[in-house]
Amino acid sequence: MSFSARTMENGCSPSDLVEEDLDNLRIELAKIEDEIQMLHQVLLAKEKYAADIRRQLGMSPLSNIKQNLSKGWQDVQTSGPYVRTRESLSHAGHVTSSALSNMAEEILRDFEEMLSLLVSMMHI
Repeated sequence: MSFSARTMENGCSPSDLVEEDLDNLRIELAKIEDEIQMLHQVLLAKEKYAADIRRQLGMSPLSNIKQNLSKGWQDVQTSGPYVRTRESLSHAGHVTSSALSNMAEEILRDFEEMLSLLVSMMHI
């Protein structure tokens, strides 16, 4: 969408504005951009200060990463989807284990029957 076709927040298109309004908007934009730049500088200074405090406390960037990963993993482990998935997989594992156990018992029973039949045939 081109700038001239766009409607501004107050409902006026840029072509409807008089030169004085355009000048006021340019001034306002310059103020906002200056404020954004100042906020970036303040944030950078605060980040440096926080890093210095962490260093004084013996907290390295690696320990911060480890702490964040640990907290993130803990959050994942306590999340609803993870808990439900873990419970479902656990249940599926128990069902599979039970089925395999039953199947092994059947195979063993069949093998015992065949062995018994073979032994009885040898005595004939």
